[in-house]
Amino acid sequence: MTGVALAEELLLLAYDDETGKATMPRISLDLGMAAAVLVELALAGRVAYDSGNLTVVDPTPTGEPTVDEVLARMADEQPHSPSSWVQRLRHGLRDRILGDLVERGVVRDVEETELDFIVVHRYPTVDPAVEEDTRRRLTEALTGGPAPDERTAALATLVAAVRMEPALGLTGEDARDVGKRLEEIAGGAGFSGEISMEDSVVRPSIALVVAVLGQAINAALGPRR
Repeated sequence: MTGVALAEELLLLAYDDETGKATMPRISLDLGMAAAVLVELALAGRVAYDSGNLTVVDPTPTGEPTVDEVLARMADEQPHSPSSWVQRLRHGLRDRILGDLVERGVVRDVEETELDFIVVHRYPTVDPAVEEDTRRRLTEALTGGPAPDERTAALATLVAAVRMEPALGLTGEDARDVGKRLEEIAGGAGFSGEISMEDSVVRPSIALVVAVLGQAINAALGPRR
């Protein structure tokens, strides 16, 4: 593990550094972070797809607190389909990860009151190093050069699935071009497209999670335009 979970990287990309507010629909971010945790567990060899379900094959903790909480929950419960796990895990996950980032000094929690009675929280960046590294890796992957490592490819796959191109500062044709490149990276890593159990257990597990993530986001936001 890297010390920074994929779900944390997605969240930091989705929140504006200055205002501390989400720059994308929260439903898609919540679904994306749930999928990111499952992808993280698959990459770590902790879960695998088997007979229609994601199953824990190694309950050893990874060292990432939020990821390990999910791993323990999956080990305790009956196996569920990738679609079911994405929906089950999305509730409360964003607040849990934001709390961890606050404790580590990556963002700060700014509490405000709107309309005299509505309490809202913003999370402006305190330590930009984590997000800077995330954006650097994505930029290198998008601009060609050597093939990205497995984790960066997984991150690119998730960014494409949750339609996060605007969070990268891109709109219009630029966003569409980057979206295509992100999908190429996902396909090259075996994380999307044809799912073959002959290649590895990890890749079909991730491809299935990404597929159901896309379906859930389409259901929530409508088809991509």
